[in-house]
Amino acid sequence: MTPRFTPTLRRLAAGATLAIAGLATLGLSGCASPTPADYASQSPKLDLKQYFNGKLLAHGIVTDRGGKVLQRFTVQLTGTWVGDTGTLDERFTYADGRKETRVWTLQRGADGRYIGTAADVLGEAQGQAAGNALNWRYTLLLPVDGRTWEVQFDDWMFLVDDQVMLNRAVMSKFGIRLGEVLLSFQRLPG
Repeated sequence: MTPRFTPTLRRLAAGATLAIAGLATLGLSGCASPTPADYASQSPKLDLKQYFNGKLLAHGIVTDRGGKVLQRFTVQLTGTWVGDTGTLDERFTYADGRKETRVWTLQRGADGRYIGTAADVLGEAQGQAAGNALNWRYTLLLPVDGRTWEVQFDDWMFLVDDQVMLNRAVMSKFGIRLGEVLLSFQRLPG
């Protein structure tokens, strides 16, 4: 049986449809992703050349899309720079005893731009810094069950003070969110 609409019900339905469309539009615009420019006025100013120079220690976790912790790890980092080119040597130790190394080559460009390369990064990582924040976007080649997955990272770093930086990276594949990597970096004396 087809419902019958009176003129009053039709006006209410049309008004409700417009209201829902308006709320959906507001909701979508309110969910716009942040950009580095959103943090331009924040301090202290993040300069990778300054922060990733010397020895650092990081503690991190990997979570699934529901927030369950899948892995815990520590990273010993050593950063060195020659001019605007830096090397960041990362030595990972996972809670299960597994070890991994990643060596980044970083190139500082104009206007807070950075490019990064590593053996397990497909192409180049593109970074943009402003204020206390940096956003990296890159594809990491991750071994999974004997295969290699190309996983996209939307990676945000926030300088808290001259010693501590927090990092949150969202992992996705085919636009589907897989999980997150959360890290806390600490500069070491000397």
